[in-house]
Amino acid sequence: MSIEIANESGVAVDEAELAALARHVLDGMRVHPLAELSVLLVDEAAMTDLHERWLGEPGPTDVLAFPMDELRPPPPGGSQAEHGPDEEAGRALLGDVVLCPQVAIEQARQGDHSVQDELDLLCTHGILHLLGYDHAEPDEHATMFGLQDRLLAAWRSERDGSSDPDRRAAETGAERKAGRGGLRAGRQDAREERKAGREGLPAGRQDAREEREEAG
Repeated sequence: MSIEIANESGVAVDEAELAALARHVLDGMRVHPLAELSVLLVDEAAMTDLHERWLGEPGPTDVLAFPMDELRPPPPGGSQAEHGPDEEAGRALLGDVVLCPQVAIEQARQGDHSVQDELDLLCTHGILHLLGYDHAEPDEHATMFGLQDRLLAAWRSERDGSSDPDRRAAETGAERKAGRGGLRAGRQDAREERKAGREGLPAGRQDAREEREEAG
């Protein structure tokens, strides 16, 4: 599993912990072990530009997700092996999760929890969007946020050595509801739009992705 963390926000972030959280989520979702994920942390100005360009909404947001390849977790009860033996098929670029630590800091203050917990929540939320989950409809919302809470509870139990993941899940759900205006994700529904989404990222990162695809 290749997880790239790039912090261009100007805010100090525990990149190793964020990468570990992302790996935990991908493993929990049984994503192919050769998949690649990029997590980009940007400042408010850069997030505002992406938010306005791709969602047409003003100001910065907390998290955006830009899917690249068609990659879905195996069916419930399945395993990574069900993705098939083709190594190249598994070497897919899952996409980019873009986080804004400055927005996360304010939301953590409102929710009365740590900034790291807020970033973990936002990163988990973005990864689930990359995997095709959404929350536009009530049933989708219940499925996605229930899964998000369980993944975060398991992560915090593992990280903190807690033996009560059910309690952690309840705490996570309470944090999610406490004074937070909801998460948004920029999603491109068609393959052409997802490919175009790369143009919204800094040019250097776009070039790196194109070079990686040409090499593949």
